[in-house]
Amino acid sequence: MEVEEFNTYQRESRRTWNLIHTDHAIVYPTLGLVNEAGEVAGKVKKIFRDKNGLIGEEDRQALKGELGDVLWYLTQICTELDLTLAEVAAANLDKLFSRLERGKIGGEGDIR
Repeated sequence: MEVEEFNTYQRESRRTWNLIHTDHAIVYPTLGLVNEAGEVAGKVKKIFRDKNGLIGEEDRQALKGELGDVLWYLTQICTELDLTLAEVAAANLDKLFSRLERGKIGGEGDIR
């Protein structure tokens, strides 16, 4: 996805935002993100449990829908933190390539 497409998605998805009143604006989308990630995990679990890990087109489409929900909640958290999806993606790539170059792609810990 190009930077402008990320920006368009972030701007347009915000039109569907309805803040649920909590102590902080990132509480609701953070809980939503975890919930939707759990739904992705549940679908994957059932694919392995019931289909020997074979992902059919129906499964792929169902996962696409759940991943879209993950993206929506992630986007709302970014917006609340005044971050763009593009800058979060770029920072993540920078971190990963730094780890790769230093031979630290595996292992544990945020700072490696």
